Amino acid sequence: MVLNYIWIAFFLIALFVAIIRTAGYFLQQGLDITFWTTFNASDRDVFISIVHSTFSMAETSIKISIYLIGIMTLWLGIMKIGQNGGAVNMLSRLVSPFFRRIFPEIPKDHPALSSILMNFCANMLGLDNAATPFGLKAMNDLQTINPQKDTASNAQIMFLVLNTCGMTIIPVSIIALRAASGSANPADIFLPLLLSTFCATLVGLIVVSIVQKVNLLNKVVLLYIGGLSIFVTLLFLFII
Repeated sequence: MVLNYIWIAFFLIALFVAIIRTAGYFLQQGLDITFWTTFNASDRDVFISIVHSTFSMAETSIKISIYLIGIMTLWLGIMKIGQNGGAVNMLSRLVSPFFRRIFPEIPKDHPALSSILMNFCANMLGLDNAATPFGLKAMNDLQTINPQKDTASNAQIMFLVLNTCGMTIIPVSIIALRAASGSANPADIFLPLLLSTFCATLVGLIVVSIVQKVNLLNKVVLLYIGGLSIFVTLLFLFII
């Protein structure tokens, strides 16, 4: 609902600014007011520029979509193969000891664990659009075990925070967008994004765990967090 107001505001603000710029031009021509010349607020052809920009951005959006279609098709296909081949179930069992401790409310082998894992995998690959349906499915699965249907459970809050932090190892979508926009080196964003999302995820996990009284000093939790930290550190040192 809020997004609707934001988009409407974009159009109304743009229309208001265009009217002001056009009015400024006629005032400048008719009254010779130097204020408009000083601030360069006048533009006789502002509406023509808006129309041209609309078609130009439409062409740009198509080019970007073509890049994204190819990359997302590849990675989503790989994820689907892994899901059908049992790799997701294997990975789910691998991380289930960690999930059971940060999501103590979720029963063992509950479908929500697989949905959460798929969401995290999509985020780590930078597939934001693919992560959204997995995230919605995970929230629906978590809602089935929520005793208070009108209030978010601790598991839902923990998942929402970790999903929002969105730790990204391979920012596929962003690299594709930068390549479509003509970036000289689209992968420059790799290291800054890896470090920022890792730190955000770690801080989010710690803060929510403190509020929910989740014991992060457990040996299993420390082992997983330490292993992930070592992996990120080695990856960073290898790249630089």
